Amino acid sequence: MMQLNADFSLRVAVHAAQLPWVASPVAGIERRMLDRIGDEVARATSIVRYAAGSQFTAHVHGGGEEFLVLDGVFSDEHGDCPAGTYVRNPPTSQHTPHSGPGCTILVKLRQFDPDDRTAVRLAVGPDDFQPVPERAGVSVRALFADQHEVVQIERWAAGSMIRQSYPQGVEVLVLEGSFAESGEDFAVQSWLRLPAPASLQAQAGAQGCLVWIKQGGILPQLSAADS
Repeated sequence: MMQLNADFSLRVAVHAAQLPWVASPVAGIERRMLDRIGDEVARATSIVRYAAGSQFTAHVHGGGEEFLVLDGVFSDEHGDCPAGTYVRNPPTSQHTPHSGPGCTILVKLRQFDPDDRTAVRLAVGPDDFQPVPERAGVSVRALFADQHEVVQIERWAAGSMIRQSYPQGVEVLVLEGSFAESGEDFAVQSWLRLPAPASLQAQAGAQGCLVWIKQGGILPQLSAADS
């Protein structure tokens, strides 16, 4: 069984844009793995690229699927999802994903509460962000929140200092721009995971930064029997 960045007590940084694309079992679909416990049935966080015209086989989400469209257009029988669309397909949901022009997505698999049945499909536009008065230089687009996790996209102004506590841990993926943390630079497709309790201290780059942030949501591994 593959175990990649499977110790959730450790800080992990992956600069995915520097990684090679790895072929999946489906032609035209490749991935860059961020964390993974399991083989093809896995608790996983990945950046996945669909070639133009590619299609994944129909499947049921035994442990749920969460994704953000980074570029292109992702499609299934429920509609088209252009860049900026955030989707949660809860456990027991099913679909047949494909992409006409091709797309790249951040996807998290098998990380839902088993009783979660909340489906989400949100388009995120540049005018959807709200400033946070107590956090200078930060504006936020909320995506999802429950007792287990909070998911949002944040825009950090150029050069702004980011200091935030996350008692349940946090994951950060750079969508645009860059930031620095612990002496390390994070550019587009760079991913940072800080264990609970986490304290993020970062500085946005000269062009500012757009980041996807997930607080909490680290659940026990699901077994292959749950697929």
